[in-house]
Amino acid sequence: MSSRRAAEPNKRYSRVLLKLSGEALAGNEGYGIDSLALDRIAREVQEASKGGVQIALVVGGGNIFRGLQAAASHGMDRAIADHMGMMATIMNGLALQDSLERLGLSTRVLSAIEMQQVCEPYVRRRAVRHMEKGRVVVFAAGTGNPYFTTDTAAALRAAEIHADVLLKATKVNGVYDRDPVKHPDATMFERLTYKDVIQRGIKVMDTTAIGLCMDNHLPIVVFNLLEHGNIQRVVAGEPIGTLVTE
Repeated sequence: MSSRRAAEPNKRYSRVLLKLSGEALAGNEGYGIDSLALDRIAREVQEASKGGVQIALVVGGGNIFRGLQAAASHGMDRAIADHMGMMATIMNGLALQDSLERLGLSTRVLSAIEMQQVCEPYVRRRAVRHMEKGRVVVFAAGTGNPYFTTDTAAALRAAEIHADVLLKATKVNGVYDRDPVKHPDATMFERLTYKDVIQRGIKVMDTTAIGLCMDNHLPIVVFNLLEHGNIQRVVAGEPIGTLVTE
């Protein structure tokens, strides 16, 4: 059993892992990297890091290339498509690093696929040490293996670094019983259990990621990235979004 104490609402976290979609970096452009969206996210992370909170990031690559979609629609080999998607997450990670460092934050990109000319290879102890020194760590290239999503990579890395919580940033306020974009009367859940999510097929993260979090007693908070100050609020333990826990 994990020695991690279960995170609680209204309790400030000391080490967090923030999962960003690649689409979050695209902003209103819908594709590629939008400098305004990138800089806004970097400023939010900067604000959240004040007070000694240790922050790690996992970013997807869907704004550049989505492996599963390419495999399904173009007949591309899934493993090759997923490796291309991993390369996209490295590009996003480097963009985040540049934006964060222009704000004065010391940042390291650690990749599950070795690319030592541009970033460090992922080593768990090195990642933890970087965070203890106050550096923002960006985990890139997913798990380094095809057939695994960046949600699963986020859950894995969060467990490995003993994060207090996994924060999943989205475009809506939390987890709903139906798509709130299509159904204005959809109801948002304030709290769910891991088993609720799995048994009811609620789309929080993929089942592998939820299973990893459940096995390691790792809480998940799903919140709205688009509302200014929300990263800082959720790190401070304010009860926003949806909490998924035991």
